[in-house]
Amino acid sequence: MSDATAAQLPPGLAAVAADFADTPREMRLELLLEYADRLKPLPEPYASQTDLMERVEECQSPLFAIAEVNGDSVQIHATAPQESPTTRAFASIMQLGLNGLTPEEILAVPAAAPLQLGLTELVSPLRMRGATGLLARIQRQVRAAISA
Repeated sequence: MSDATAAQLPPGLAAVAADFADTPREMRLELLLEYADRLKPLPEPYASQTDLMERVEECQSPLFAIAEVNGDSVQIHATAPQESPTTRAFASIMQLGLNGLTPEEILAVPAAAPLQLGLTELVSPLRMRGATGLLARIQRQVRAAISA
């Protein structure tokens, strides 16, 4: 990952990109699956009512997400089926990389950030489309929350 790319990503996403860059190519898929296991459980009321969340239509697997803006901090909540580890990994990466940032920092994340994580050779373009769709949903929700 170049220094210019790292400068565009918030620290959490830059750390994920560095993890993948520092991991030998043959072990990157295993690392991606480890991220799937880091997806935080949903808090109430989302755990019992995923219809309160937004479906990420660009994703092949059912992926639901919501960005909560609490003052100067954003919290990302997401869920995907256990049998969809790649989708869960992308949701987890967005949680780890974006939680706690300010709305302005979230909105400053480049739309292509998921493509800068070093995963494009691991997963299909369709899966990457789901990851960029997830970021777009998060940013749209943050934009709506701060303009309300």
